[in-house]
Amino acid sequence: MANENIKKVKSSDIELKDKLVNIRRVTKVTKGGRTFSFSAVVVVGDESGVVGHGLGKAKEVTTAISKGIDDAKKNLIKVPLVKGTVPHEQNGKYGGARVFLKPAAHGTGVIAGGAMRAVLESVGVTDVLAKSKGSSNPANVVKATIDALSQLRDAAAVAEHRGVSVDKVFNG
Repeated sequence: MANENIKKVKSSDIELKDKLVNIRRVTKVTKGGRTFSFSAVVVVGDESGVVGHGLGKAKEVTTAISKGIDDAKKNLIKVPLVKGTVPHEQNGKYGGARVFLKPAAHGTGVIAGGAMRAVLESVGVTDVLAKSKGSSNPANVVKATIDALSQLRDAAAVAEHRGVSVDKVFNG
C-alpha cells in the first residue's frame, strides 16, 4: 500500500531483536521422491517504534531463519507510539487477513494472539487491545498488522498535515 507517512529506517543504526513467528516445512514431490524445504516468517524490532517483517526459504531451518531476518531488516518502518500504546484505533488488511488495533490503558498488557503479538511486542507496544479477523495465516496476519501500524499517525503528524496547532487537533 502506498502510504505517505511510512518512514523507512536504516537497520545499521539500531539494535534489533528478532522473533520467529512461524516456521513451515514445505514438501515438493518429484519423480525422484520428496524434497523438503523450510519457510520462516520473522519479525524484527527495536521495541521503541521500529518494526519489520521478512520471509526466508531454504533447505535448512537455520538458513531459512537467517534469510528471514535479513529480509526483515530491509523492510523496517517507524511507528508512532503514545505512552506504550497506539495513538488511535486502526484497521489493517492483507489478503484474507483483517486486524483491528485499539489503544488500551496502562497496565492492560498486549491482548493479541500469535502472529499479531510478535509484531506488537517487537514494535514496543506494552498496552493494546487487538483482534484478528478473517484468515489466520501467520504470514498474512503479520503483513496486515504491519499495514495497520503503518497507517497510525500521532497528534503532531496530524497537526502538521492539516497545518494547525496540536491543541486545535484535539479541541477542533
